[in-house]
Amino acid sequence: MEDWLPWIWLILAIVFTVAEIFTAGFFLICFGAGAAIASVAAFFGFGALIQIIAFAVGSSVALVLLRPFALRVSGDQTNTVGIDRVIGRHAVVLESIDPAKGRGLVRMGSERWSAESADNIPIAAGVTVEVIGVDGAHLKVRALAAG
Repeated sequence: MEDWLPWIWLILAIVFTVAEIFTAGFFLICFGAGAAIASVAAFFGFGALIQIIAFAVGSSVALVLLRPFALRVSGDQTNTVGIDRVIGRHAVVLESIDPAKGRGLVRMGSERWSAESADNIPIAAGVTVEVIGVDGAHLKVRALAAG
C-alpha cells in the first residue's frame, strides 16, 4: 500500500483541483494544494502520519492565504437575472408620469417601459429617473436629484 500512497495523493490533488472548476469560492483548490503537498511528502518516502499532517497543514495554509482573495474576487454579488436586472438602472421619462392618470412612459436603453412614480408625485418628460422596483410590467421610478 505504501507504494500507492503518492499516487493516491496525486489523484486526490487532481480531483480536488478539477472539482474546483465546478464550484465557487476557492475552497476545494485548498484541499488540492494540501493533497499535492502530501503527494510530494509521499514521493520523498515520509510515512503516512507525516503525509496526513502535510495534507492538513498545506490545506489550512492554502485556505488562510486564498480566502481573502476569494472574498475580494467574489464579493457581494447580486443575482441580476430576469426583471431584477432593471432595478437601480436609470431611464429617461418619455411621457410625463402623472399619478392621477396612472402611468407614464420611460426609455431605458433601447426599451420602452410603462412607469409610475414611487413617490406618487408627477415627473415631467425629459427627467432622468432611477428604477427602484417593478410591479408586474410597470416600473416604479423616482426622479434623480438635479446636480
